[in-house]
Amino acid sequence: MDIQYYGANCIRISTKKGTLVVDDNIASLGGSNVARPGDIVAFTGPVSETKDARFIISRPGDYEIADISINGVSARSHMDEEDASSATMYRIVVDDIRLAIVGHIYPKLSDVQLEALGAIDILLVPVGGNGFTLDTTGALEIIKKIDPKVVIPTQYSDNDLSYEVPAVSLDEALKGLGMEVKDTLSKYKVKPAELLGDKPQLLVLERQ
Repeated sequence: MDIQYYGANCIRISTKKGTLVVDDNIASLGGSNVARPGDIVAFTGPVSETKDARFIISRPGDYEIADISINGVSARSHMDEEDASSATMYRIVVDDIRLAIVGHIYPKLSDVQLEALGAIDILLVPVGGNGFTLDTTGALEIIKKIDPKVVIPTQYSDNDLSYEVPAVSLDEALKGLGMEVKDTLSKYKVKPAELLGDKPQLLVLERQ
């Protein structure tokens, strides 16, 4: 399984039998669409226009497509009113490797939500803050509750994309997280043997 980052909260997960693209709103931010014809596309929040997708997921539920197992978990968006839940977090399992992509959620997760996410190896979490998404304090709260083996930050400032709400820089976010960066990669080729540590490791993915 390979993981690539395309800016904002957009992630491409490539497996032996398929490709899942999460939060492909890059065209609306001044970039180019990431999803290709035949890809599986999922959104943690509002759905963007997607052409020729193999399947589109935008709400909670269980999905099995190709060799990818996806569980959507309802959540309160960072900008929702207290009783609302317009966001969807995703638990994604490929070859027994477990990922969580939480999107722009409010950081207070319930026991029910944490149970639905289950044990997680790789957590992709926004850090851009400024009232639109998780800041580093909220991200650290999520990291502590989920306790993954690997953390990958998303939704930090990008000179080539025009965010609806400006995000903090990656350097500022890394300082706020207080975690040492293990590696910076253009593509993360996931190896199960690397997911055995006792403490979360921080990886930075270069935007594609």
